[in-house]
Amino acid sequence: MPDFLLELFSEEIPARMQARAAEDLRKRVTDALVGAGLLYEGAKAFVTPRRLALAVKGVPVRQPDLKEERKGPRVSAPESAIQGFLRAAGLKSIGDAKIVPDKRGDFYVAVIEKEGRPAIDVLAEIVPEVVKTFPWPKSMRWGEQSQQPGSLAWVRPLHSIVATFGPETEEPEIVPFAIDGIKAGDETHGHRFMAPQPFKVRRFEDYAAKLEKAKVVLDPDRRKEMILADAKNLAFAQGYELVEDAGLLAEIAGLVEWPVVLMGSFDDAFLRMPPEIVRATIRNNQKCFVLREERTSQLADKFILVANIEAEDGGKAIVAGNERVIRARLADAKFFYDTDLKTRLEERLSKFKDIVFHEKLGTQVERIDRIEQLAAELAPKVGADVEKVRRAARLAKADLLTEVVGEFPELQGVMGKYYALAQGEDPSVAAACEEHYKPLGPNDRVPTDQVSLAVALAEKIDLLECFWILHERPTGSKDPYALRRAALGVVRIILEKNIRVAL
Repeated sequence: MPDFLLELFSEEIPARMQARAAEDLRKRVTDALVGAGLLYEGAKAFVTPRRLALAVKGVPVRQPDLKEERKGPRVSAPESAIQGFLRAAGLKSIGDAKIVPDKRGDFYVAVIEKEGRPAIDVLAEIVPEVVKTFPWPKSMRWGEQSQQPGSLAWVRPLHSIVATFGPETEEPEIVPFAIDGIKAGDETHGHRFMAPQPFKVRRFEDYAAKLEKAKVVLDPDRRKEMILADAKNLAFAQGYELVEDAGLLAEIAGLVEWPVVLMGSFDDAFLRMPPEIVRATIRNNQKCFVLREERTSQLADKFILVANIEAEDGGKAIVAGNERVIRARLADAKFFYDTDLKTRLEERLSKFKDIVFHEKLGTQVERIDRIEQLAAELAPKVGADVEKVRRAARLAKADLLTEVVGEFPELQGVMGKYYALAQGEDPSVAAACEEHYKPLGPNDRVPTDQVSLAVALAEKIDLLECFWILHERPTGSKDPYALRRAALGVVRIILEKNIRVAL
């Protein structure tokens, strides 16, 4: 049976949109095929920074012929009703209909036979419709065509379309359609810099192999495997361990078509900052991995970057450029950190008076007061010191107003712990600044310290109680205040720590 190959070649697709786009392309095309009576054997979508591709195997050559019986009026019905039935059924005369007996009498029935269309013609209608209605989170129009009503909107300018259809044993045909002046064909391009020349493709196997020769790894999962393996090997060869990061790995795989792993370094003086700041700076600003010392497991003054080109100088200029940027970003982060250390956490709390938690629930100061009171009531039930619990509840949110957390929101709580320790707070109080958010999900652990347990329970119970009073409850699709996560957190803490408390 024939196979269908589709490629939509464009400017760079944002990495965060790629996985969803590939799935949307697969689902929309295959759903349309099934809706047209073309049951396929299998389909898989692929995505690189510059292309969306779809391979559909085992598509029938044509739609099945259909036979439909359409029930009409009684044989004794008025002539006007019979003529209306003939027009609706497309029959020339009533003699073309058959008479079928029923409990209520004899009725005319039209037998309508519909011949199946060639699959290539159906695809020529399906693909333009899918492309024109594609659900990009953000899209754009470009060129002269953008001035026309109903012009194509795509995530980035679309340059070419490959669409071929045919069995393995024959030369495939080009699916005949065009979208906004872009005619489907059998020609694509390789890597933007290393193999920009156009080349023809026939079907998926040929397409993927030629792309590989043209320095493009089509499968994003394979790109991830290559990056991870090469990064681990390069780190190991230099005596380091890679700090793995699945989210960053997926993002980088969406930024490169031909991954080339390189190693850079930075001034070890920056390692005097908390390691989370160093990692967040390098990850967020340059999309690079950090490394650990193999012997000590401490953060190393090295990083792994992934280039999209095999440079003639072996990547020296690329590494040097990344080192310059990372040095500047780490210097900025150090300035933020040093600035934060000059102000004690409790001195920041007054600013919460001007920050509204929710228009019906008051300010952040009022919320902190509620959490402190509730945490103090819970302290005896978890075996925690009441004064430490009060202090922890009072300081737990203070790091939200720091420079570092303003730059890296994901470090909330973590920085609270470091700042609390730096100003001489009790270790249990400092731990609670970080752990009161836990657990953040099913794979996150619950707090371990008794002070942390009291503050964590109080923070989550207050959140649930307040929004339940307002009748703001999570639905199947919406949970803007993370109430479901808070409820599950309360349940996990109580069960895992065997806490007896009346809720």
